[in-house]
Amino acid sequence: MPLKTFRQAINDTLVQEMQRDVRVILIGEDIAGGTGCEGDGDAWGGPLGVTKGLISEFGPDRVLDTPISEAAFMGAAVGAAMNGLRPVVDLMFNDFVSVCFDQVCNQAAKCHYMYGGQNSVPMTIRANTGAGISTAAQHSQSLHPVFSFFPGLKVVVPTSPYEAKGLLTTAIRDDDPVIFLETKLLYDMEEDVPDESYEIPFGEANILREGGDVTIVAVGRMVHVATEASAALARKGIECEIIDPRTTSPLDTETILESVEETGRLVIVDETTPRCNFATDVSAMVAQEGFAFLKAPIRMVTAPHTPIPFAPNLEQLYMPDPAKVSAAVQQVVGYQG
Repeated sequence: MPLKTFRQAINDTLVQEMQRDVRVILIGEDIAGGTGCEGDGDAWGGPLGVTKGLISEFGPDRVLDTPISEAAFMGAAVGAAMNGLRPVVDLMFNDFVSVCFDQVCNQAAKCHYMYGGQNSVPMTIRANTGAGISTAAQHSQSLHPVFSFFPGLKVVVPTSPYEAKGLLTTAIRDDDPVIFLETKLLYDMEEDVPDESYEIPFGEANILREGGDVTIVAVGRMVHVATEASAALARKGIECEIIDPRTTSPLDTETILESVEETGRLVIVDETTPRCNFATDVSAMVAQEGFAFLKAPIRMVTAPHTPIPFAPNLEQLYMPDPAKVSAAVQQVVGYQG
């Protein structure tokens, strides 16, 4: 299989789905970069270069560069989806959802239900998420818990190029609105990815590492942080089972509970701030459904309850890292080394 970056895997998926289905269109700011201006009409391809080259193949009728108005182009995408198209919307930073919150969470999420199933909203909203490249407090949040709050939205957080391609394919073909969150620090990650199209189903977690001492549930880039920590912990004789939920809504609670039943211990790693986040959601679910399995209190490794710093040194302190995960695991297993 060819080696591809996270960015290339998403671009490949968009090309394949647009070739397969003429109803798939792209909407967003700067997704062609410079269209309508003198000079290169494909100058940028989005803020991180993901959509570069697509307007050259599919033209401006299917790759729509929009004005700087998230409310306008998100509303247009909802209407397009309700009328037979399958838009893929580039929101850029997931933080920008605050500008089009009504269109996403009050319209797209609810239309299928409110029309009694007579209409669907088959749209995919791509957005980058997470800290780590000093984009400061307004461009670095991880908002998967916010999106997961709303029934009607499916929320996907891929962890690798292979996962990104399979999950994005599923998202575009889904008849419900899907939030597809791409962690900024993963765009240059490389992995073997098939050229051919494939789907990864929603609501099915991936067990990346098996172990009998403690269950670690992590989301997005935090899966890699947990994996690095688990390798160091293994040298101390502590074996971790690592679960990547892939989707926070729907959430594969069964796999998490089965793992906790085996290990008796749970650590959740989530880059978001600690109040009302994914870690608290999983903690509450396990406390309610699997309390009898627990041999130790649940531990959450999260960012602090503060806006994300711009300064690189403070940003690194803000984010969960392998040392923080390792400390939490050692605490729940009572390691005294």
